[in-house]
Amino acid sequence: MNVIAIISFLGIVTGIWMYAIWRSRKVDNTGSEGFFLGGRSLTALPIAGTIIMTNLSTEQIVGQNGQSYLSGMQVMAWEVTSAIAIVALAMVFLPKYLRYGISTISDFIEIRYDTVTKRVISILFVITYMSSFLPVVLYSGSLVFNKLFRVDELLGVSPMTAIILVAFIIGLVGILYLLIGGLFLSASSDIIYGFGLLVAGLSIPIIGLTRLGDGNMIQGLESIIQNTPWLLNSVGSIDSAIVPWPTLFTGMMFNNLYFWCTNQMIVQKAFSGKSLIESQKGVLMVGVFKIFGALFLVFPGIVARNMFGDELLINPDNAYSTLVMAVLPEILYGVFAAVIFGAILSSFTGALNATATLFSLDFYKPIINKKADDKQIAHFGKKVTVTVGVISIIVAPLIMFAPAGLYQFVQEFNGLYNMPLLVIILFAFYSKRATALGAKITITFHVVLYSLSKIVLADIHFLYVLSVLFFLDALVLMLVSHIKPEKDFILEQFKNEKVSLEPWKYTKIASVVIVITVILTYMAFSPLGLARVV
Repeated sequence: MNVIAIISFLGIVTGIWMYAIWRSRKVDNTGSEGFFLGGRSLTALPIAGTIIMTNLSTEQIVGQNGQSYLSGMQVMAWEVTSAIAIVALAMVFLPKYLRYGISTISDFIEIRYDTVTKRVISILFVITYMSSFLPVVLYSGSLVFNKLFRVDELLGVSPMTAIILVAFIIGLVGILYLLIGGLFLSASSDIIYGFGLLVAGLSIPIIGLTRLGDGNMIQGLESIIQNTPWLLNSVGSIDSAIVPWPTLFTGMMFNNLYFWCTNQMIVQKAFSGKSLIESQKGVLMVGVFKIFGALFLVFPGIVARNMFGDELLINPDNAYSTLVMAVLPEILYGVFAAVIFGAILSSFTGALNATATLFSLDFYKPIINKKADDKQIAHFGKKVTVTVGVISIIVAPLIMFAPAGLYQFVQEFNGLYNMPLLVIILFAFYSKRATALGAKITITFHVVLYSLSKIVLADIHFLYVLSVLFFLDALVLMLVSHIKPEKDFILEQFKNEKVSLEPWKYTKIASVVIVITVILTYMAFSPLGLARVV
Protein backbone atom coordinates (compact mmCIF):
# COMPACT_ATOMS: atom_id res chain seq x y z
CA MET A 1 0.00 0.00 0.00
CA ASN A 2 1.20 3.51 -0.77
CA VAL A 3 1.29 6.40 1.71
CA ILE A 4 -2.14 7.71 0.66
CA ALA A 5 -3.66 4.26 1.18
CA ILE A 6 -2.10 3.93 4.64
CA ILE A 7 -3.33 7.38 5.69
CA SER A 8 -6.85 6.70 4.37
CA PHE A 9 -6.92 3.31 6.11
CA LEU A 10 -5.91 4.75 9.49
CA GLY A 11 -8.22 7.73 9.04
CA ILE A 12 -11.27 5.57 8.26
CA VAL A 13 -10.67 3.07 11.07
CA THR A 14 -10.04 5.86 13.62
CA GLY A 15 -13.03 7.88 12.42
CA ILE A 16 -15.39 4.93 12.70
CA TRP A 17 -14.10 4.14 16.19
CA MET A 18 -14.62 7.73 17.36
CA TYR A 19 -18.13 7.79 15.90
CA ALA A 20 -19.01 4.49 17.57
CA ILE A 21 -17.69 5.69 20.95
CA TRP A 22 -19.75 8.88 20.64
CA ARG A 23 -22.86 6.86 19.80
CA SER A 24 -22.32 4.36 22.62
CA ARG A 25 -22.45 7.06 25.30
CA LYS A 26 -26.24 6.94 25.19
CA VAL A 27 -26.22 3.43 26.71
CA ASP A 28 -25.06 2.59 30.24
CA ASN A 29 -22.84 -0.48 29.85
CA THR A 30 -22.06 -0.86 33.55
CA GLY A 31 -25.01 -3.28 33.87
CA SER A 32 -25.35 -6.71 32.26
CA GLU A 33 -28.08 -5.78 29.75
CA GLY A 34 -26.22 -2.62 28.76
CA PHE A 35 -22.94 -4.48 28.22
CA PHE A 36 -24.22 -7.71 26.66
CA LEU A 37 -27.38 -6.52 24.87
CA GLY A 38 -26.84 -2.81 24.28
CA GLY A 39 -29.54 -2.04 26.86
CA ARG A 40 -32.09 -3.66 24.52
CA SER A 41 -32.10 -0.33 22.71
CA LEU A 42 -30.97 -1.17 19.17
CA THR A 43 -33.05 -0.21 16.16
CA ALA A 44 -33.33 -2.13 12.89
CA LEU A 45 -30.25 -0.78 11.11
CA PRO A 46 -27.65 -1.50 13.83
CA ILE A 47 -29.24 -4.91 14.44
CA ALA A 48 -28.87 -5.73 10.75
CA GLY A 49 -25.34 -4.34 10.61
CA THR A 50 -24.04 -6.24 13.63
CA ILE A 51 -25.61 -9.56 12.55
CA ILE A 52 -24.23 -9.22 9.02
CA MET A 53 -20.74 -8.29 10.17
CA THR A 54 -20.65 -10.95 12.90
CA ASN A 55 -21.54 -13.58 10.34
CA LEU A 56 -19.32 -12.32 7.54
CA SER A 57 -15.61 -13.06 7.80
CA THR A 58 -12.72 -12.76 5.37
CA GLU A 59 -12.49 -16.55 5.37
CA GLN A 60 -15.91 -16.61 3.68
CA ILE A 61 -14.97 -13.92 1.17
CA VAL A 62 -11.79 -15.71 0.13
CA GLY A 63 -12.97 -19.30 0.60
CA GLN A 64 -16.29 -19.05 -1.21
CA ASN A 65 -14.79 -17.12 -4.12
CA GLY A 66 -12.07 -19.78 -4.29
CA GLN A 67 -14.74 -22.48 -4.46
CA SER A 68 -16.73 -20.64 -7.12
CA TYR A 69 -13.54 -20.25 -9.18
CA LEU A 70 -13.59 -24.06 -9.41
CA SER A 71 -17.27 -24.97 -9.12
CA GLY A 72 -19.29 -21.90 -9.99
CA MET A 73 -22.46 -20.46 -8.50
CA GLN A 74 -23.58 -23.60 -6.64
CA VAL A 75 -21.48 -22.17 -3.78
CA MET A 76 -24.11 -19.45 -3.36
CA ALA A 77 -26.33 -21.94 -1.51
CA TRP A 78 -24.49 -21.05 1.71
CA GLU A 79 -25.58 -17.44 1.30
CA VAL A 80 -28.85 -17.30 -0.60
CA THR A 81 -30.72 -20.15 1.09
CA SER A 82 -29.91 -18.72 4.51
CA ALA A 83 -32.47 -15.99 3.72
CA ILE A 84 -35.22 -18.60 4.20
CA ALA A 85 -33.97 -19.37 7.71
CA ILE A 86 -33.76 -15.66 8.46
CA VAL A 87 -37.42 -15.33 7.51
CA ALA A 88 -38.14 -18.12 10.00
CA LEU A 89 -36.18 -16.20 12.65
CA ALA A 90 -38.30 -13.09 12.07
CA MET A 91 -41.69 -14.78 11.84
CA VAL A 92 -41.42 -17.74 14.23
CA PHE A 93 -38.40 -17.83 16.53
CA LEU A 94 -38.04 -14.18 17.60
CA PRO A 95 -41.67 -13.67 18.72
CA LYS A 96 -41.42 -16.83 20.82
CA TYR A 97 -37.98 -16.03 22.31
CA LEU A 98 -38.75 -12.41 23.20
CA ARG A 99 -41.91 -13.44 25.02
CA TYR A 100 -39.73 -14.75 27.84
CA GLY A 101 -37.28 -11.87 28.20
CA ILE A 102 -34.28 -14.18 27.75
CA SER A 103 -30.69 -13.08 27.17
CA THR A 104 -29.30 -16.39 25.91
CA ILE A 105 -30.62 -19.36 23.93
CA SER A 106 -29.70 -21.56 26.87
CA ASP A 107 -32.02 -19.46 29.10
CA PHE A 108 -34.92 -20.61 26.94
CA ILE A 109 -33.76 -24.23 27.18
CA GLU A 110 -33.68 -23.95 30.98
CA ILE A 111 -37.23 -22.58 31.06
CA ARG A 112 -38.54 -25.38 28.85
CA TYR A 113 -36.38 -28.32 29.97
CA ASP A 114 -33.94 -28.05 32.89
CA THR A 115 -30.71 -26.47 34.13
CA VAL A 116 -28.49 -29.44 33.20
CA THR A 117 -29.57 -29.30 29.54
CA LYS A 118 -29.04 -25.55 29.57
CA ARG A 119 -25.46 -25.84 30.81
CA VAL A 120 -24.59 -28.62 28.37
CA ILE A 121 -25.66 -26.36 25.48
CA SER A 122 -23.84 -23.35 26.98
CA ILE A 123 -20.62 -25.35 27.32
CA LEU A 124 -20.87 -26.54 23.71
CA PHE A 125 -21.41 -22.96 22.53
CA VAL A 126 -18.41 -21.69 24.55
CA ILE A 127 -16.11 -24.51 23.37
CA THR A 128 -17.14 -23.88 19.76
CA TYR A 129 -16.51 -20.14 19.93
CA MET A 130 -13.19 -20.48 21.76
CA SER A 131 -11.80 -23.33 19.67
CA SER A 132 -13.29 -23.07 16.20
CA PHE A 133 -14.29 -19.45 15.73
CA LEU A 134 -12.32 -16.80 17.61
CA PRO A 135 -8.74 -18.01 16.89
CA VAL A 136 -9.65 -19.09 13.36
CA VAL A 137 -11.25 -15.71 12.56
CA LEU A 138 -8.15 -13.89 13.79
CA TYR A 139 -5.70 -16.17 11.98
CA SER A 140 -7.56 -16.55 8.68
CA GLY A 141 -8.49 -12.86 8.70
CA SER A 142 -4.90 -11.81 9.31
CA LEU A 143 -3.70 -14.21 6.64
CA VAL A 144 -6.10 -12.73 4.09
CA PHE A 145 -5.33 -9.16 5.16
CA ASN A 146 -1.61 -9.77 4.68
CA LYS A 147 -2.21 -11.46 1.33
CA LEU A 148 -4.40 -8.64 0.05
CA PHE A 149 -2.35 -5.71 1.31
CA ARG A 150 1.18 -7.19 1.62
CA VAL A 151 1.81 -6.03 5.16
CA ASP A 152 4.96 -8.19 5.31
CA GLU A 153 6.51 -6.39 2.34
CA LEU A 154 5.43 -3.00 3.68
CA LEU A 155 7.10 -3.61 7.04
CA GLY A 156 9.97 -5.72 5.73
CA VAL A 157 9.11 -8.71 7.93
CA SER A 158 8.25 -12.36 7.35
CA PRO A 159 4.66 -13.27 6.45
CA MET A 160 4.28 -15.07 9.80
CA THR A 161 5.40 -11.99 11.72
CA ALA A 162 2.97 -9.85 9.76
CA ILE A 163 0.11 -12.26 10.49
CA ILE A 164 0.90 -12.25 14.22
CA LEU A 165 1.05 -8.44 14.21
CA VAL A 166 -2.26 -8.03 12.37
CA ALA A 167 -3.96 -10.62 14.62
CA PHE A 168 -2.66 -8.80 17.70
CA ILE A 169 -3.92 -5.40 16.50
CA ILE A 170 -7.37 -6.69 15.49
CA GLY A 171 -7.70 -8.65 18.74
CA LEU A 172 -6.63 -5.68 20.85
CA VAL A 173 -9.00 -3.29 19.07
CA GLY A 174 -11.83 -5.81 19.44
CA ILE A 175 -11.27 -6.16 23.19
CA LEU A 176 -11.18 -2.38 23.61
CA TYR A 177 -14.37 -2.01 21.57
CA LEU A 178 -16.27 -4.24 23.98
CA LEU A 179 -14.68 -2.86 27.14
CA ILE A 180 -15.47 0.74 26.19
CA GLY A 181 -18.99 0.38 24.85
CA GLY A 182 -20.09 -3.26 24.87
CA LEU A 183 -22.43 -4.54 22.17
CA PHE A 184 -23.84 -1.08 21.36
CA LEU A 185 -20.44 0.35 20.38
CA SER A 186 -19.67 -2.65 18.19
CA ALA A 187 -23.10 -2.48 16.54
CA SER A 188 -22.67 1.25 15.84
CA SER A 189 -19.44 0.66 13.92
CA ASP A 190 -20.88 -2.39 12.15
CA ILE A 191 -23.46 -0.21 10.38
CA ILE A 192 -20.67 1.71 8.63
CA TYR A 193 -18.46 -1.31 8.00
CA GLY A 194 -21.45 -3.25 6.63
CA PHE A 195 -22.37 -0.48 4.20
CA GLY A 196 -18.71 -0.15 3.18
CA LEU A 197 -18.43 -3.88 2.62
CA LEU A 198 -21.52 -3.88 0.42
CA VAL A 199 -20.24 -1.00 -1.74
CA ALA A 200 -16.61 -2.15 -1.87
CA GLY A 201 -17.56 -5.81 -2.32
CA LEU A 202 -19.89 -5.11 -5.24
CA SER A 203 -17.35 -2.80 -6.88
CA ILE A 204 -14.88 -5.67 -7.42
CA PRO A 205 -17.08 -7.81 -9.73
CA ILE A 206 -18.50 -4.69 -11.43
CA ILE A 207 -15.02 -3.41 -12.30
CA GLY A 208 -13.99 -6.95 -13.24
CA LEU A 209 -16.93 -7.32 -15.64
CA THR A 210 -16.13 -3.93 -17.14
CA ARG A 211 -12.54 -5.06 -17.75
CA LEU A 212 -13.73 -8.31 -19.34
CA GLY A 213 -16.08 -6.34 -21.61
CA ASP A 214 -13.40 -3.83 -22.67
CA GLY A 215 -15.15 -1.03 -20.84
CA ASN A 216 -18.69 -2.41 -21.08
CA MET A 217 -20.03 -4.32 -18.05
CA ILE A 218 -22.89 -5.94 -20.00
CA GLN A 219 -20.46 -7.25 -22.62
CA GLY A 220 -18.32 -8.61 -19.80
CA LEU A 221 -21.31 -10.57 -18.45
CA GLU A 222 -22.13 -11.82 -21.95
CA SER A 223 -18.54 -13.01 -22.26
CA ILE A 224 -18.92 -15.12 -19.10
CA ILE A 225 -22.26 -16.53 -20.32
CA GLN A 226 -20.68 -17.53 -23.64
CA ASN A 227 -17.36 -18.87 -22.34
CA THR A 228 -18.23 -20.48 -18.98
CA PRO A 229 -22.01 -20.98 -18.77
CA TRP A 230 -21.59 -24.05 -16.52
CA LEU A 231 -20.04 -21.87 -13.83
CA LEU A 232 -23.29 -19.87 -13.65
CA ASN A 233 -25.31 -22.94 -12.63
CA SER A 234 -26.30 -22.78 -8.96
CA VAL A 235 -27.77 -26.28 -8.88
CA GLY A 236 -25.14 -28.79 -7.79
CA SER A 237 -25.22 -32.41 -8.92
CA ILE A 238 -26.50 -35.11 -6.58
CA ASP A 239 -22.90 -36.05 -5.73
CA SER A 240 -21.50 -32.51 -5.65
CA ALA A 241 -18.68 -31.92 -3.16
CA ILE A 242 -20.00 -28.38 -2.61
CA VAL A 243 -23.79 -28.58 -2.10
CA PRO A 244 -25.69 -31.57 -3.55
CA TRP A 245 -29.07 -30.29 -4.74
CA PRO A 246 -31.25 -32.65 -2.61
CA THR A 247 -29.69 -31.18 0.56
CA LEU A 248 -31.02 -27.71 -0.29
CA PHE A 249 -34.37 -28.87 1.13
CA THR A 250 -33.01 -30.96 4.00
CA GLY A 251 -29.47 -30.77 5.45
CA MET A 252 -28.77 -27.25 4.19
CA MET A 253 -32.12 -25.96 5.42
CA PHE A 254 -31.65 -27.59 8.85
CA ASN A 255 -28.11 -26.26 9.13
CA ASN A 256 -29.31 -22.76 8.25
CA LEU A 257 -32.11 -22.94 10.80
CA TYR A 258 -29.59 -23.90 13.48
CA PHE A 259 -27.14 -21.12 12.57
CA TRP A 260 -29.61 -18.27 12.11
CA CYS A 261 -32.33 -19.21 14.61
CA THR A 262 -30.62 -21.00 17.52
CA ASN A 263 -26.99 -19.84 17.49
CA GLN A 264 -26.27 -17.53 20.44
CA MET A 265 -23.69 -15.51 18.49
CA ILE A 266 -26.32 -14.47 15.94
CA VAL A 267 -29.58 -14.44 17.89
CA GLN A 268 -28.14 -12.36 20.76
CA LYS A 269 -27.96 -9.39 18.39
CA ALA A 270 -31.67 -9.72 17.64
CA PHE A 271 -32.42 -9.89 21.38
CA SER A 272 -30.85 -6.41 21.69
CA GLY A 273 -33.69 -4.73 19.77
CA LYS A 274 -35.84 -2.14 21.54
CA SER A 275 -38.96 -3.94 20.31
CA LEU A 276 -40.04 -6.94 18.27
CA ILE A 277 -40.76 -4.56 15.40
CA GLU A 278 -37.15 -3.32 15.29
CA SER A 279 -35.75 -6.84 15.65
CA GLN A 280 -37.93 -8.18 12.83
CA LYS A 281 -37.05 -5.31 10.51
CA GLY A 282 -33.36 -5.76 11.31
CA VAL A 283 -33.21 -9.49 10.62
CA LEU A 284 -35.25 -9.17 7.42
CA MET A 285 -32.69 -6.61 6.21
CA VAL A 286 -30.10 -9.32 6.82
CA GLY A 287 -32.17 -11.69 4.68
CA VAL A 288 -32.08 -9.26 1.76
CA PHE A 289 -28.34 -8.75 2.24
CA LYS A 290 -27.64 -12.51 2.20
CA ILE A 291 -29.31 -12.90 -1.19
CA PHE A 292 -27.33 -10.13 -2.83
CA GLY A 293 -24.22 -11.03 -0.83
CA ALA A 294 -23.66 -13.84 -3.32
CA LEU A 295 -22.67 -11.20 -5.87
CA PHE A 296 -19.48 -10.37 -3.96
CA LEU A 297 -18.96 -13.58 -1.97
CA VAL A 298 -19.31 -15.97 -4.91
CA PHE A 299 -19.56 -14.25 -8.30
CA PRO A 300 -16.06 -12.63 -8.22
CA GLY A 301 -14.57 -16.14 -8.31
CA ILE A 302 -16.24 -16.69 -11.69
CA VAL A 303 -15.01 -13.31 -12.92
CA ALA A 304 -11.50 -14.34 -11.84
CA ARG A 305 -11.81 -17.65 -13.72
CA ASN A 306 -12.68 -15.78 -16.91
CA MET A 307 -10.00 -13.17 -16.37
CA PHE A 308 -7.11 -15.44 -15.40
CA GLY A 309 -8.15 -18.76 -16.92
CA ASP A 310 -6.77 -21.89 -15.25
CA GLU A 311 -3.58 -20.33 -13.86
CA LEU A 312 -4.95 -20.27 -10.29
CA LEU A 313 -6.16 -23.89 -10.21
CA ILE A 314 -3.26 -24.92 -7.98
CA ASN A 315 -4.43 -22.57 -5.25
CA PRO A 316 -7.94 -21.25 -6.02
CA ASP A 317 -8.05 -19.41 -2.68
CA ASN A 318 -5.82 -16.82 -4.37
CA ALA A 319 -8.59 -16.01 -6.86
CA TYR A 320 -10.14 -13.17 -4.86
CA SER A 321 -6.92 -11.45 -3.80
CA THR A 322 -5.55 -11.73 -7.36
CA LEU A 323 -8.75 -10.20 -8.76
CA VAL A 324 -8.71 -7.36 -6.22
CA MET A 325 -5.10 -6.50 -7.02
CA ALA A 326 -5.88 -6.57 -10.75
CA VAL A 327 -8.99 -4.37 -10.81
CA LEU A 328 -8.88 -2.08 -7.77
CA PRO A 329 -7.21 1.32 -8.25
CA GLU A 330 -4.32 1.77 -5.81
CA ILE A 331 -5.85 4.95 -4.44
CA LEU A 332 -8.71 2.83 -3.04
CA TYR A 333 -6.50 0.22 -1.33
CA GLY A 334 -6.79 2.04 1.99
CA VAL A 335 -10.59 2.16 1.83
CA PHE A 336 -10.82 -1.52 0.92
CA ALA A 337 -8.32 -2.43 3.64
CA ALA A 338 -10.45 -0.60 6.23
CA VAL A 339 -13.54 -2.52 5.13
CA ILE A 340 -11.75 -5.88 5.33
CA PHE A 341 -10.32 -4.89 8.73
CA GLY A 342 -13.86 -4.10 9.88
CA ALA A 343 -15.14 -7.50 8.67
CA ILE A 344 -12.51 -9.35 10.72
CA LEU A 345 -13.01 -7.08 13.73
CA SER A 346 -16.79 -7.46 13.72
CA SER A 347 -16.72 -11.26 13.50
CA PHE A 348 -14.23 -11.35 16.37
CA THR A 349 -16.16 -8.97 18.65
CA GLY A 350 -19.48 -10.67 17.86
CA ALA A 351 -18.26 -14.09 18.99
CA LEU A 352 -16.29 -12.64 21.90
CA ASN A 353 -19.35 -10.82 23.21
CA ALA A 354 -21.45 -13.99 22.93
CA THR A 355 -18.81 -16.00 24.81
CA ALA A 356 -18.62 -13.45 27.64
CA THR A 357 -22.43 -13.39 27.83
CA LEU A 358 -22.68 -17.16 28.22
CA PHE A 359 -19.88 -17.31 30.81
CA SER A 360 -21.38 -14.51 32.88
CA LEU A 361 -25.10 -15.25 32.75
CA ASP A 362 -25.04 -19.06 32.65
CA PHE A 363 -22.14 -19.84 35.00
CA TYR A 364 -20.96 -16.82 37.03
CA LYS A 365 -24.35 -15.66 38.30
CA PRO A 366 -25.98 -19.06 39.06
CA ILE A 367 -22.86 -20.96 40.22
CA ILE A 368 -19.85 -18.80 41.16
CA ASN A 369 -21.55 -15.75 42.72
CA LYS A 370 -25.26 -16.28 43.26
CA LYS A 371 -25.59 -12.92 45.02
CA ALA A 372 -23.94 -10.93 42.23
CA ASP A 373 -25.81 -7.78 41.24
CA ASP A 374 -26.18 -6.42 37.72
CA LYS A 375 -22.96 -4.37 37.81
CA GLN A 376 -20.92 -7.27 39.19
CA ILE A 377 -22.13 -9.49 36.36
CA ALA A 378 -21.11 -6.87 33.78
CA HIS A 379 -17.72 -6.43 35.49
CA PHE A 380 -17.12 -10.18 35.36
CA GLY A 381 -18.17 -10.15 31.70
CA LYS A 382 -15.48 -7.58 30.96
CA LYS A 383 -12.89 -9.77 32.67
CA VAL A 384 -14.00 -12.71 30.54
CA THR A 385 -13.81 -10.52 27.44
CA VAL A 386 -10.17 -9.67 28.17
CA THR A 387 -9.21 -13.21 29.15
CA VAL A 388 -10.82 -14.99 26.20
CA GLY A 389 -9.69 -12.25 23.81
CA VAL A 390 -6.04 -12.55 24.92
CA ILE A 391 -6.17 -16.36 24.70
CA SER A 392 -7.55 -16.07 21.14
CA ILE A 393 -4.76 -13.68 20.16
CA ILE A 394 -2.13 -16.09 21.51
CA VAL A 395 -3.70 -19.19 19.94
CA ALA A 396 -4.49 -17.61 16.54
CA PRO A 397 -0.99 -17.93 15.00
CA LEU A 398 -0.80 -21.55 16.17
CA ILE A 399 -3.69 -22.49 13.86
CA MET A 400 -1.22 -22.70 10.99
CA PHE A 401 0.64 -25.53 12.73
CA ALA A 402 -2.46 -27.65 13.26
CA PRO A 403 -2.65 -30.75 11.05
CA ALA A 404 -5.26 -30.64 8.31
CA GLY A 405 -7.36 -33.29 10.06
CA LEU A 406 -7.55 -31.29 13.29
CA TYR A 407 -8.40 -28.09 11.44
CA GLN A 408 -11.20 -29.92 9.60
CA PHE A 409 -12.49 -31.32 12.89
CA VAL A 410 -12.54 -27.83 14.39
CA GLN A 411 -14.45 -26.49 11.38
CA GLU A 412 -17.09 -29.22 11.65
CA PHE A 413 -17.44 -29.08 15.44
CA ASN A 414 -20.87 -27.47 15.13
CA GLY A 415 -22.16 -30.77 13.75
CA LEU A 416 -21.79 -32.27 17.21
CA TYR A 417 -24.77 -30.36 18.55
CA ASN A 418 -26.49 -28.28 15.85
CA MET A 419 -29.24 -30.75 14.93
CA PRO A 420 -30.26 -31.79 18.47
CA LEU A 421 -30.27 -28.12 19.53
CA LEU A 422 -32.61 -27.25 16.66
CA VAL A 423 -34.80 -30.27 17.42
CA ILE A 424 -35.20 -29.59 21.14
CA ILE A 425 -36.03 -25.91 20.50
CA LEU A 426 -38.64 -26.79 17.85
CA PHE A 427 -40.18 -29.31 20.24
CA ALA A 428 -40.07 -26.67 22.99
CA PHE A 429 -42.21 -24.45 20.77
CA TYR A 430 -44.72 -27.02 19.58
CA SER A 431 -44.81 -29.93 22.03
CA LYS A 432 -46.05 -29.94 25.63
CA ARG A 433 -44.81 -33.49 26.14
CA ALA A 434 -41.13 -33.25 25.19
CA THR A 435 -39.14 -33.99 28.33
CA ALA A 436 -35.81 -32.92 29.82
CA LEU A 437 -34.67 -36.55 29.86
CA GLY A 438 -35.58 -36.83 26.18
CA ALA A 439 -33.56 -33.69 25.40
CA LYS A 440 -30.45 -35.00 27.18
CA ILE A 441 -30.67 -38.45 25.55
CA THR A 442 -31.20 -36.82 22.15
CA ILE A 443 -28.03 -34.75 22.53
CA THR A 444 -26.04 -37.82 23.67
CA PHE A 445 -27.46 -39.96 20.86
CA HIS A 446 -26.56 -37.34 18.28
CA VAL A 447 -23.00 -36.79 19.54
CA VAL A 448 -22.32 -40.56 19.36
CA LEU A 449 -23.87 -41.01 15.90
CA TYR A 450 -22.28 -37.87 14.44
CA SER A 451 -18.85 -38.91 15.74
CA LEU A 452 -19.26 -42.38 14.22
CA SER A 453 -20.37 -40.84 10.93
CA LYS A 454 -17.02 -39.04 10.63
CA ILE A 455 -15.41 -42.51 10.51
CA VAL A 456 -17.96 -44.82 8.90
CA LEU A 457 -19.45 -42.27 6.47
CA ALA A 458 -16.36 -40.16 5.88
CA ASP A 459 -16.98 -40.12 2.11
CA ILE A 460 -20.62 -39.02 2.42
CA HIS A 461 -21.29 -35.28 2.23
CA PHE A 462 -21.95 -34.01 5.75
CA LEU A 463 -25.17 -32.29 4.62
CA TYR A 464 -26.59 -35.71 3.75
CA VAL A 465 -25.56 -36.90 7.21
CA LEU A 466 -27.29 -33.93 8.87
CA SER A 467 -30.38 -34.57 6.76
CA VAL A 468 -30.78 -38.02 8.31
CA LEU A 469 -29.66 -37.08 11.84
CA PHE A 470 -32.26 -34.32 12.14
CA PHE A 471 -35.10 -36.82 11.71
CA LEU A 472 -33.41 -39.45 13.89
CA ASP A 473 -32.92 -36.87 16.66
CA ALA A 474 -36.59 -35.90 16.44
CA LEU A 475 -37.59 -39.55 16.59
CA VAL A 476 -35.44 -40.18 19.68
CA LEU A 477 -36.89 -37.16 21.49
CA MET A 478 -40.43 -38.29 20.71
CA LEU A 479 -39.81 -41.90 21.76
CA VAL A 480 -38.05 -41.11 25.03
CA SER A 481 -40.67 -38.51 25.95
CA HIS A 482 -43.41 -41.09 25.23
CA ILE A 483 -41.73 -43.93 27.14
CA LYS A 484 -40.79 -41.78 30.17
CA PRO A 485 -43.46 -39.06 30.19
CA GLU A 486 -43.52 -36.10 32.53
CA LYS A 487 -46.21 -33.57 33.33
CA ASP A 488 -47.30 -31.60 30.26
CA PHE A 489 -45.35 -28.34 30.10
CA ILE A 490 -47.26 -25.06 29.76
CA LEU A 491 -44.71 -22.62 28.34
CA GLU A 492 -47.12 -19.68 28.42
CA GLN A 493 -46.97 -19.39 32.22
CA PHE A 494 -43.32 -18.27 32.06
CA LYS A 495 -43.95 -15.03 30.16
CA ASN A 496 -41.53 -12.23 31.04
CA GLU A 497 -41.82 -9.58 28.36
CA LYS A 498 -39.04 -6.95 28.42
CA VAL A 499 -39.83 -5.26 25.11
CA SER A 500 -42.98 -4.60 23.11
CA LEU A 501 -44.10 -7.76 21.29
CA GLU A 502 -46.24 -5.99 18.72
CA PRO A 503 -45.09 -7.44 15.37
CA TRP A 504 -44.05 -5.35 12.38
CA LYS A 505 -47.13 -5.08 10.16
CA TYR A 506 -45.12 -5.75 6.99
CA THR A 507 -43.30 -8.85 8.28
CA LYS A 508 -45.38 -11.31 6.22
CA ILE A 509 -45.19 -9.24 3.05
CA ALA A 510 -41.42 -8.74 3.39
CA SER A 511 -40.95 -12.44 4.12
CA VAL A 512 -42.89 -13.47 1.01
CA VAL A 513 -40.85 -11.05 -1.12
CA ILE A 514 -37.59 -12.48 0.26
CA VAL A 515 -38.66 -16.09 -0.41
CA ILE A 516 -39.75 -15.22 -3.96
CA THR A 517 -36.44 -13.41 -4.54
CA VAL A 518 -34.53 -16.52 -3.40
CA ILE A 519 -36.46 -18.63 -5.92
CA LEU A 520 -35.93 -16.09 -8.72
CA THR A 521 -32.21 -15.90 -7.90
CA TYR A 522 -31.91 -19.67 -8.27
CA MET A 523 -33.83 -19.53 -11.53
CA ALA A 524 -31.51 -16.79 -12.81
CA PHE A 525 -28.43 -18.88 -12.02
CA SER A 526 -29.68 -22.10 -13.58
CA PRO A 527 -30.01 -23.64 -17.06
CA LEU A 528 -33.31 -21.73 -17.26
CA GLY A 529 -31.41 -18.45 -16.97
CA LEU A 530 -27.79 -17.37 -17.27
CA ALA A 531 -26.40 -20.92 -17.20
CA ARG A 532 -28.04 -21.90 -20.47
CA VAL A 533 -25.73 -23.58 -22.95
CA VAL A 534 -25.04 -21.15 -25.79
